[in-house]
Amino acid sequence: TYPLPEAQLARSVLQIDVTSPGREAEKQMLLVPPGPEDPHPAAIMTPAELIQAQQLVRQLPVGDSVVEGILNLVRSGRPEESHLTSVKQHVAWGPGPRAGQALMLGARARALMDGRLSPSLDDVLALAKPVLRHRMATSFAARAEGISLDQIIEQLCQPLA
Repeated sequence: TYPLPEAQLARSVLQIDVTSPGREAEKQMLLVPPGPEDPHPAAIMTPAELIQAQQLVRQLPVGDSVVEGILNLVRSGRPEESHLTSVKQHVAWGPGPRAGQALMLGARARALMDGRLSPSLDDVLALAKPVLRHRMATSFAARAEGISLDQIIEQLCQPLA
């Protein structure tokens, strides 16, 4: 396969990296026969309930501090706007407006799943890497110096922590 263009990468809400399992987990995988344990999974919600949950997530109120935190985080990841020298030197292209939208939606959903009626900056921080990883690219200089995108995102998050 070929890498997706940056405009198409931004259409996915999250990038979740799945690493190799630990030794014991992998051993268990060898001992258990492959295939589903229960070939008939049970539905946990109806299509109507799913649509209702999606609508509820979008209706959660978001405080000004969270809105400003998302805005500052996303904009500081853009080399042409960032106040961070490391971003100016090590980021080839930064996150666009869809990154902010994804952080907002994800923070709302995370809060609701946790039983809270409003997201916090902790929700934004927890979702920063999965949302931003595929919406930014490191420069050749960063790759040559061994600087990862995750390191840059951690720097972007420091003011919110």
